[in-house]
Amino acid sequence: MLIKNKDELTKFLYDFACYLTGFSSKDPAYHYNQFDEKRRYYGCDWPKESMSMIGVNRMLNVQETLFDVIERDIPGDFIETGVWRGGACIFAATILKMLDITDRRVWVCDSFEGLPKPDPQYQADKDDIHHTIPELAISLETVQENFKKFDLVGHNIRFVKGWFCDTLPTIDTDFAVIRLDGDMYGSTIDALTNLYPKLSAGGYAIIDDYGLIGARLAVNDYRRDNDISAEMIIIDEMSQSCYWKK
Repeated sequence: MLIKNKDELTKFLYDFACYLTGFSSKDPAYHYNQFDEKRRYYGCDWPKESMSMIGVNRMLNVQETLFDVIERDIPGDFIETGVWRGGACIFAATILKMLDITDRRVWVCDSFEGLPKPDPQYQADKDDIHHTIPELAISLETVQENFKKFDLVGHNIRFVKGWFCDTLPTIDTDFAVIRLDGDMYGSTIDALTNLYPKLSAGGYAIIDDYGLIGARLAVNDYRRDNDISAEMIIIDEMSQSCYWKK
């Protein structure tokens, strides 16, 4: 059932006619009309009908890290910052539901309005164009409806709407898995600053977009400034997504 849910979320088995792959409709790679199993598996295309764009491999990483913290009884919740249509969080919530775990929550954090304009204080984000991409702005109501499709409406789901710099400082709980998908330096450093201190020892920090320069610099700066030497494990070479155990 886990695998079936994972494939439904990523639409890995479905050959839709059109995929978004570029950052702008002016980008010639924006429309990609031929299904490529490898690209889908590694989350390197952008399926229009999917609830997640992270692909099968990174979805498996969510499954493996969650199972591991549950098996080792590492305390805390699951949180994702930057959820798009909610797929990874839906998958995490499905795992908890299947295992009848009611004392861990899934935090679904997003502006639900797309990405912010670059903050002048972060030079790495100076030319970032994510805020110009309308497909990244998925409403809170749409994401909540996606959860309902999988019968995941309950007390252990927390939706948090707003910019990370405003919302994440207000979350007062421990985490076993933090999954950061903010793309930019500012969004990533805000998430690390506010969430990593609350990550339980033995828990996991997952960086979806380590392959993007803004996120990469934010992670490297935070790890350096906080003397974090835990081994960074690359989930796959195509996306450069990575994780480490605290």
